[in-house]
Amino acid sequence: MATKAPAGSADLVARTEARRQESSAALDPKQRAKLGQYFTPAPAADFIASLTRLDEAGPIRILDAGAGAGSLTASLVMRILRERPESTINVTACEIDPQLHEILATTLEDCTSTARAAGGLVETTLVRDDFITWATQAEGLFGEERGPFDLVIMNPPYKKLAASSSERKAVASTCTETSNLYSAFMALGVHLLVRGGQLVAITPRSFANGPYFRPFRRYFLDRMHIDRVHVFDARNKVFADTDVLQENVILSATRTDSPDRGLVTVSTSQSYSSDIRSRVVQYEEMVHPADPEHFIHISADEEDTQLATAHANLPATLPETGCQISTGRVVDFRSKEHLRPGQTDGAVPLIYPLHMRDGGINWPVPDAKKNNSIMLNIDTEKMTFPSGYYVVVKRLSSKEEKRRVVAAVFDPMEIPFKRIGFENHVNVFHHAGEGLPKDVARGLCLWMNSTLLDRFIRRFSGHTQVNATDLRNLRYPSKDQLKAMGNEWVEGGWLDQEKLDDLVKRHLEPADTAALS
Repeated sequence: MATKAPAGSADLVARTEARRQESSAALDPKQRAKLGQYFTPAPAADFIASLTRLDEAGPIRILDAGAGAGSLTASLVMRILRERPESTINVTACEIDPQLHEILATTLEDCTSTARAAGGLVETTLVRDDFITWATQAEGLFGEERGPFDLVIMNPPYKKLAASSSERKAVASTCTETSNLYSAFMALGVHLLVRGGQLVAITPRSFANGPYFRPFRRYFLDRMHIDRVHVFDARNKVFADTDVLQENVILSATRTDSPDRGLVTVSTSQSYSSDIRSRVVQYEEMVHPADPEHFIHISADEEDTQLATAHANLPATLPETGCQISTGRVVDFRSKEHLRPGQTDGAVPLIYPLHMRDGGINWPVPDAKKNNSIMLNIDTEKMTFPSGYYVVVKRLSSKEEKRRVVAAVFDPMEIPFKRIGFENHVNVFHHAGEGLPKDVARGLCLWMNSTLLDRFIRRFSGHTQVNATDLRNLRYPSKDQLKAMGNEWVEGGWLDQEKLDDLVKRHLEPADTAALS
């Protein structure tokens, strides 16, 4: 049962929040971007602290990785002092930014003095170093060990890790291959947890799917039981005083060696202070046991569950439709000498996202910023496809676009060349490297532009990139259903969204289209 907060503990969080705001305003935005820094507002820190378990008596060993101004530590210490005022708490806080060391040291001292006044004990260690460097060393300069910890809390930095970087190599040699700082921090947090220990982190949602995070997901799910995932309805409420618009989640998970998996709580809210809606799902609903990609399916509400059910009821895998998908083979900056701005003898079309319009390909585009053609020669032929019908899908969409998935049909009757180049910013549906049957291509394009498919991708993908791997792992209408859709293609025109969805709905089973209602 919670007890009244000791005098001064609430002030601890308020003082830390004042320091955070002051430091956030003072820091150079370019330096923050370089380090991937996004500081934790007090409401977020309090919410994360509320998800930690305080089950057992005895000292509590806490790691705050990428501690910033110490907001997470202050909120967690406050919670422990409220519920177990005489606790012994050992805090290790890591921070790379020298501009924050004095501020963080002040917060840690504030935690110590506040605990002392309440009859508790807080011992702190400030690691003035890169967390990855510190965590991947066997021991410190004076032989101190790295963990294990009972609680790991973090709002890690968000930034890609170059394949050749020393940080990425250090994480790979210690635990797993990963492509982003935030997932590297999470992996090392798992590595430093005691068995039964808990990780609570606020991170981008993108780790849940996509090929780049596959090794991380495998490492994480082999060692951790996901206990709770919290999703925000509005992405701009998470870090309200910053320009962060990434879809974020708060994840709570327990270190375990047991293969047994139980229940997971999925909660959602507009912001930290609004009403929280929760539901409990079977672990297998979130992490499908036979999925080689180890995707984490986060169904925040019943609508998400209906969408997931509608997707699962679709009759075909991609190979069963007779289609394959690949990323466009032409990487323009690596092929500059072969590219041409317009039509040229010996050149063939090069299709970028800018050529996609109303379900078809508008080529060439005069005065475009990108090239329109690629010279066909011994070096480039392997980058191209033979003439045929293909379905092209944008790989990237802006956060403001109405649709996450945008598809178009390349029609060889309209653009008659013996070969075609597709640039790396599009995905291409094909059959064994060649074109698709015309009716299948048209039907597939209609399906890819349907509201049902777009809603599924938006609900279960935390990033704006549509990867070939994501599309490869979807289920699809049957080949016959795609053909039937394609036979209703409107020659020389494009359907508005309502008519397109009606067409798709008519050719699917009722169970597949319930989520469109």
